[in-house]
Amino acid sequence: MKFKYILFDLDGTITESGPGIMNSVAYALEKMGYEEKDREKLKRFIGPPLTDSMMKYYGMSEEDAAKAVRYYREYYAEKGIFENSVYDGFDESIKRLKEQGLILAVATSKPEPFARRIAEHFGFTGDYACVCGATMDEARIRKADVIRYALNTLEITEEEKHQVLMVGDREHDVLGAKENGLSCMGVLYGYGDRKELEEAGADYIAKTTAEVAEIILNA
Repeated sequence: MKFKYILFDLDGTITESGPGIMNSVAYALEKMGYEEKDREKLKRFIGPPLTDSMMKYYGMSEEDAAKAVRYYREYYAEKGIFENSVYDGFDESIKRLKEQGLILAVATSKPEPFARRIAEHFGFTGDYACVCGATMDEARIRKADVIRYALNTLEITEEEKHQVLMVGDREHDVLGAKENGLSCMGVLYGYGDRKELEEAGADYIAKTTAEVAEIILNA
């Protein structure tokens, strides 16, 4: 096997988190005086840092975007966090990887306290050596920084980086991996598409949760 350490994104990779995130974004936009009639557009918020998305898609200032994120968390912490489910078949893939002795970790742009609550709620905390996420004050929010934090937490050296694979569904997962000198697998069952992932430079593409383990074990 080529890889020893596997870092997994959370939203759109481990869990189908769309409903909770979209409901939280809709709540935040309404509180900020925006009306979004096309709910499909809210899918753009799944994965990337929220502040960036608020500024990019609704032209908010940095200050207003930060305020919108506070409203988002107001809804998310109470309801949205559990409007969520683990993707079908993902548990089976994780079991196969663990049986082969691979070391697994979560690396997500979601604030770490929320990521830990989700892991505990769905009972998969024990599957991962660590659950690494963003900070609530957004000092650590870029995916590259979260990945670097995960690498440090796992005490992975520069010489071991060739044994690490990042798995995620959006371009920022791929770009964050590349910035840290890692290989990356893009998954198509999440919220990104093949074009986005390939253009970002994904080394592998998995169509299904079953293919995630299959590709890793045969790399």
